[in-house]
Amino acid sequence: MKYLHAMLRVHDLDATARFLTEGLGLVQTRRMDSEAGRFTLVYFAAPANPDVEIELTLNWGSDEDYGNARNFGHLAFEVDDIHAICAHLQGMGVTINRPPRDGRMAFVKTPDGISIELLQKGEALAPTEPWASMPNSGDW
Repeated sequence: MKYLHAMLRVHDLDATARFLTEGLGLVQTRRMDSEAGRFTLVYFAAPANPDVEIELTLNWGSDEDYGNARNFGHLAFEVDDIHAICAHLQGMGVTINRPPRDGRMAFVKTPDGISIELLQKGEALAPTEPWASMPNSGDW
């Protein structure tokens, strides 16, 4: 058995794709538009793990409330510099819901509200401002 991907339903495909590529550094691996099914599938992967993908599904014209289901927790990514990626995301207008006060872990959300955990590769970085004193914001 081989793990392939996680699928996330989105309402704003462009905003979430930008978050994944420009924000997190993932690359788009493929795309399929289905006129008959009225949906678009776009796949993304981390350059270091091209075989494990995130599938974004856009159901054309859907206004279904995907809610904030607690049965799905989050996606997690290991990052080389948690302070730098949080600063980069914040510069893109992304709220840092759980700042990396400990130099080890942070949480953000995609434009469609999907929780993303960021974990520092290797040892935790030394706590630094503005993260060390930044409070949590919202939920994750």
